[in-house]
Amino acid sequence: MSESEYKIADGSGKFLQAAKDGRRMKDAQWSKGRILLSNKRIVLAGSEGKRNLPLSEVQGLSGRHDVNQTVAKVGNYVSIRMTNESVMLVSLGDNTETFESKLYGALLDQTELQVKHPAVEGGVVTDEQFERARIKVDESELSVAMSNGSFVSVELDDVGSAEAASLEVNGDTKPVLKVEHTVNRDTSVQTYFATDSHTASILESLLTKEAEKSQGSVELSETEKRVLMALYSGVSSFEIPDFLGMDVDEVESIFERLIEVDVLEEVRKRREVTMKTRGRNIASEAINEE
Repeated sequence: MSESEYKIADGSGKFLQAAKDGRRMKDAQWSKGRILLSNKRIVLAGSEGKRNLPLSEVQGLSGRHDVNQTVAKVGNYVSIRMTNESVMLVSLGDNTETFESKLYGALLDQTELQVKHPAVEGGVVTDEQFERARIKVDESELSVAMSNGSFVSVELDDVGSAEAASLEVNGDTKPVLKVEHTVNRDTSVQTYFATDSHTASILESLLTKEAEKSQGSVELSETEKRVLMALYSGVSSFEIPDFLGMDVDEVESIFERLIEVDVLEEVRKRREVTMKTRGRNIASEAINEE
């Protein structure tokens, strides 16, 4: 390695080429060996030699490429799309997801781009402007450090959609990724990420993968949909009964149902308490000790 190159991950696993120049390799077989990730490349070293995949030529990470039964039997692997239309599959067993997260980090960490946050809040377009920012990826969130000193956290399991577009940004037309997520647990927003086409493709791969996890079909009643729409528009969960003219117990029941089907997340329970004698004595003693 050169002085500017450093190791990020290193482990044993298996790999194969699933596509070459856009053509599926139906007879591909797994090769066992060492898989090394640096800040510049992926090294796949096996009994038949060593292969280097420059990170600058990684177009994105995509879904499954089960080109044959041998591949289909492997439960977890990373599909790496290269700019030459080749696809490499890499599996490190139980460590595959960690490797994938580190690979996204190697591809995206400290990338400078322009971010508009929030571009849309509660369904309403804002007058925020694009600002310079840097991003960082870990297993649970995309962290965005804005040039104005503010900080935006996009929780990966909270991404609802990631839509690619071309928009005018400070006088230039650029690839823009429109990302829908929430802030403060219950306010839906869209954050716009403007960057070069290569970075936009990588970021889209990451966020689209996360968004697809939350798009499973759930049958909801019209009343349940009304509650969700109110929450989506920024109405506090505590204000839902008055806002929709519903009974508090009915709303609580709907919340419980939506939590069960993984549509809502419980943040805290409301609980009214009163102090018993032992509590008053402990509190009194604590005050006297101050």
